[in-house]
Amino acid sequence: MSTQDTDPAKTGGTAEGTATETDTDATASEPVVDLADVTFGYTATPVVEDVSLAIDPGEYVAIVGPNGSGKSTLMQLMLGLLAPDTGTARLFGERAVRFDDGERIGYVAQQASAAKEMPITVREVVKMGRFPHVGFGRLSSGDWTLVDDALETVGMSAFADRRVTHLSGGQRQRAFIARALASEADLLVLDEPTVGVDAESVDAFYDLLAALNAEGITVVLIEHDLGAVVEHADRVVCLNREVYFDGPTDEFVDSDALARAFGTEARFLAEVDG
Repeated sequence: MSTQDTDPAKTGGTAEGTATETDTDATASEPVVDLADVTFGYTATPVVEDVSLAIDPGEYVAIVGPNGSGKSTLMQLMLGLLAPDTGTARLFGERAVRFDDGERIGYVAQQASAAKEMPITVREVVKMGRFPHVGFGRLSSGDWTLVDDALETVGMSAFADRRVTHLSGGQRQRAFIARALASEADLLVLDEPTVGVDAESVDAFYDLLAALNAEGITVVLIEHDLGAVVEHADRVVCLNREVYFDGPTDEFVDSDALARAFGTEARFLAEVDG
């Protein structure tokens, strides 16, 4: 979680030691996401204030907090969709707002009415994951193989020709994850992806995330279901404008961060202990 990522050597500047092996080791060890003293507000009042955190390759991190705590804003700062008012946000070692290697990131949004109305098939959704690589030109046989492999990985091969409008909430989310897999993403960011998804599908959804994480994909999850976070994530960042906790999930349960950030912990702890 060092701030040494600002070294110009990471962006093509001069540094001691120019061996390829050294450069490769540095790239492999740098965080996927690196926020240093980040503050941002849509008005004069900060929504996110003095946040520093780094997410390393292969981590499974959940970001939790009450409504209006700045979780989605923090996600946009991580992805370079917003620029910090102060501090720095880096993505794969580059300034997040300048990062343009879109195929490395898979984003799965909350269920939205627009997603339910798309008059396209599941395979066409997943095909979009190849566009960062090939533009809007014709996909090669290798591209289609990646599309089909992604569908198989998320268990949606049988639904490949079905319209998205005819899917359940859980099936739609699987289709969007397949799109991210088809893009060969290294980072999967999910913003409350289980809203409106039935309980059985939620369990299968989290099993899928765990399997993808085990294969080395970095997972960043914004989730309102604290019970699911405790059961599945390895690390928790608890946010309410500022960071109240950042560490292993079991330590989060035992801490007072929940009470300080949410104002109460009784209901959550009852669910976990039960």
